[in-house]
This record gives sequence, structure tokens and C-alpha cells, in this order.
Amino acid sequence: MMHLHWEFHRADRIGWLRAAVLGANDGTISVASLVVGVAAAGAPQSSVLLTAIAGLVAGAMSMAAGEYVSVQSQLDTERADLERERRELEEEPEREAAELAAIYEDRGLDPDLARQVATQLTAKDALGAHIRDELGITETLRARPIQAALTSALAFALGAGVPVIAAVMAPAARVAEIASVTALGSLVILGGAAAYAGGAPIARGALRVAFWGALAMGITAVAGRLFGATV
Repeated sequence: MMHLHWEFHRADRIGWLRAAVLGANDGTISVASLVVGVAAAGAPQSSVLLTAIAGLVAGAMSMAAGEYVSVQSQLDTERADLERERRELEEEPEREAAELAAIYEDRGLDPDLARQVATQLTAKDALGAHIRDELGITETLRARPIQAALTSALAFALGAGVPVIAAVMAPAARVAEIASVTALGSLVILGGAAAYAGGAPIARGALRVAFWGALAMGITAVAGRLFGATV
């Protein structure tokens, strides 16, 4: 009796996970740095809050546009490759079958077995076999520009919401400190969650994100103090 073995692979998450983590981290770090920098320059709390909200909106739209353009370019390339493979299969099916067999032979199959596999896969779904084994395009890794854009924008807004809330709730004299602490706490959680979802060490992922966030906020605070003192 055959028993089916179901396996869970984290690679299935790579598309949305990448966009979500990048967006949330960028939102927290970017807007928190703006809040800390403007507060360090001595600006009133109303100006700090306005800067934070403007950074949230502009950053979310920028992330959406950047992800869409980038992933759409990838999708255009995939479509061009698919069309070329479709045309080659129609014009030179024997040559394409031999090319597929050579791929399987390079992966370790005997020449006869490689040809048999290529023949059977070609008979069932020639284009699908070439897409997967020649071009390396799978359903998991297919480009999805709209999904990437929406995920990035939403994640950025959620990440940026932490320093925005801090700017609203904190006492005017402590905005920079409270925004820094809350942002670092959020980055630790985000880094750890992303590492856990991807199967990486949680502590390392959390500390890595927190380090770069602290560095960004520290440099921005220094810049705010320097330029704020000369204005």
C-alpha cells in the first residue's frame, strides 16, 4: 500500500515573505529615523507628527511603485522567454526534445533514461517541462507584480505605524527616545518573526534587523542635531 508523504517547504513563502519583511522593516526604520531626526533638530511635536505621516504615505507609495515596476519587469522577461519556447517547440520539436534530454543527462541520468524522460514529459506537457527544467520558472517563484506591490505597501504602512503612534502618544520632550525604543522593539519582533518563518535562527535575525535600525536612527539623530543647530 502506497503512503503519501506530505512535506512542508518554506520556499513556498518566499515571494510574499520577502515583500512583507522588506516593507515592514523599511517602514519602521525609515519613519522612525525621520521622527528621531526631526525631533532631535528641535522641531515641535506637530511638525514631527506631520513628518511621520508624510513619510508613511510617501514611503508606502514608493514601495508599491518600486516593487510593481521591478516585478513587472521580471514578468515581462518571463513572458518573452515563454513565447520563445512556445515558438521553438512548434518549429523545432526534435531539437527541443534533445535539449531537454541533455538537461536531464547533465543532472545525472543515463543518456537512454534521459531521452525516455524527455520524451514522456514532452508528450504530456512539452512547454511545461521546458518552463520548469530549462528556464527554471516554477509556480512558487512566478513573478506577481500586483501582489508584490500591495504586500509591500501594506507592510510598509504597518511598520511605519509604530513610530507614527509613538509620535502621537509620547510627551513632546521625549518623542525621539520613545520612538527609538518602540521602533527597536518592533524591529526585534519583525526580524525574529521573519527568521522563524524562513527557518533561520531567530536571535540572529532579530539582532541583525535591530542593529541596522539602530544605526539608521543614530545617524539621522546626529544629522538632525547638526543641521537643527545651524538653522
